[in-house]
Amino acid sequence: MIPQYLVDFDLRELPTVETDCIVIGSGIAGLFTAIKASEDRRVILITKKSLMDSNTRYAQGGIAAVIAEDDSPLYHRQDTLMAGAGLCSSSSVDVLVNEGPEGVRELIRLGTLFDQEDGVLALTQEGAHSHRRILHANGDATGYEIVRALAKQVLEHHNIEVWDDHFVIDLITDDGECVGALVQKPHGERLFLKGDATILCSGGAGQLYRYTTNPEVATGDGVAIAYRAGAHIRDMEFIQFHPTALSYPGAPRFLISEAVRGEGAVLRNIKGERFMEKYHELLELAPRDVVARAIVSEMEETKSTFVYLDITHESADMVKHRFPTIYKTCIGYGLDITSDWIPVAPAAHYMMGGIKTDLNGESSIPRLFACGEVSSTGVHGANRLASNSLSEAIVFGGRIVERVRSLPKLKKTDISAGCDQGRQEHPTQAMVERRLKLQKIMVRYVGLRRNEEMLVKGLEELNRQLPIFGGALTKREDYEFANMLICSLLVTESALAREESRGAHYREDFPQRDDEHWRKHLLQIRELGIVEETSDDV
Repeated sequence: MIPQYLVDFDLRELPTVETDCIVIGSGIAGLFTAIKASEDRRVILITKKSLMDSNTRYAQGGIAAVIAEDDSPLYHRQDTLMAGAGLCSSSSVDVLVNEGPEGVRELIRLGTLFDQEDGVLALTQEGAHSHRRILHANGDATGYEIVRALAKQVLEHHNIEVWDDHFVIDLITDDGECVGALVQKPHGERLFLKGDATILCSGGAGQLYRYTTNPEVATGDGVAIAYRAGAHIRDMEFIQFHPTALSYPGAPRFLISEAVRGEGAVLRNIKGERFMEKYHELLELAPRDVVARAIVSEMEETKSTFVYLDITHESADMVKHRFPTIYKTCIGYGLDITSDWIPVAPAAHYMMGGIKTDLNGESSIPRLFACGEVSSTGVHGANRLASNSLSEAIVFGGRIVERVRSLPKLKKTDISAGCDQGRQEHPTQAMVERRLKLQKIMVRYVGLRRNEEMLVKGLEELNRQLPIFGGALTKREDYEFANMLICSLLVTESALAREESRGAHYREDFPQRDDEHWRKHLLQIRELGIVEETSDDV
């Protein structure tokens, strides 16, 4: 069984730091929530690297919100529900589509400079959206621009204290409430950070896979520490693989935004043939899971490791202006996307599941909140609609802060939590080797296509790593691997339990969607295992 705590400790022997609000993570969710909370509260924002290291920074396509006169929240709602394949929470989606536009206006007030055309906000269209509703910045550098603007606000705010290079090892609970976190400082010292509210904004888990568009920091830390604390984790089988990541010798799996297809790019196999008409009526703008599996099918049929994305029919000036980051990155590897087809293949991109929350972002543990990719608000269902993730972060970040303002202060009594399992021996195998092996297991057995035999084999391989929890873990890479192992187990176990194909979860042995038996969620609770959750709201 996964232990409640990763390390041995005694709070009575550690220094205590107190604040009103603890924010863990520095993507759009963490930065925005910290700014809103700091209006009337002291905030400590913790990031394990720096403010500029997050999935948000690498978000290219943009942020989805109803801005155009010919669009409406109803259309946005319909598109989101369709992509979510029957598992979205309709009430959560209603919150997103109705409150998203004001969230965008708030980002603009905070200094975000979205692209404009003729004095009005420029909008583009992405896969499975019925209207042009994607705002973008600097062409294809939307995430970077949002982080730039919000980080500036954070660094200038007197109520926000930023802790760079700090690692949250575990959450501390007392009488069923979250009262703070066990934190390790840059040089190894530990402390107890106590707060009236703890908000996990720690991002996703793309690093579970060998090939991912995510940065190295995306190791599933938030889900793992919440799971150990007893929070309900939901829908972990739904991992979105982005269809088009650069697949080129010597280059990283750099994201080639969905917006490229939104602006007219087409997919071709290595024979040069367009193929999406064989798979979906929306062609290149079909939902991501459909496009990703179509690409894999073409790769298998043509015995290739990639397909091509072709935007050469558009003008060179338009391509360079609209996608400057992609253009500059590709040209650095000898690819001119204005005249060359781009070799692409699917890569792990986004985690639809996560810490189950209510409409105010609160988890099953009082005073513990989750925002952004680490959360499961019910917005994304079985497959996230493109560019809904940034909208979700600001909408639910604002709701979390409103809920935090209604919380009574923590009682000032001493908290004497601790753990003593006699952990003394440090694991001998290098964590980088363990990490690589785990990533290969996940690619091989728990990837885009799954079946019972593969999942059972993957589970067996992962379980061989469980003795790690009996060792003395002391470094960031130790904790990250432990968190990755927990998340990998959660993904694999839930994928094995769901005997159907839905959204991003595809079972070769159960290829059909089964609403009669499986239109429900899977919760994973540390002391109970997997629990089915049905709701009239899905």
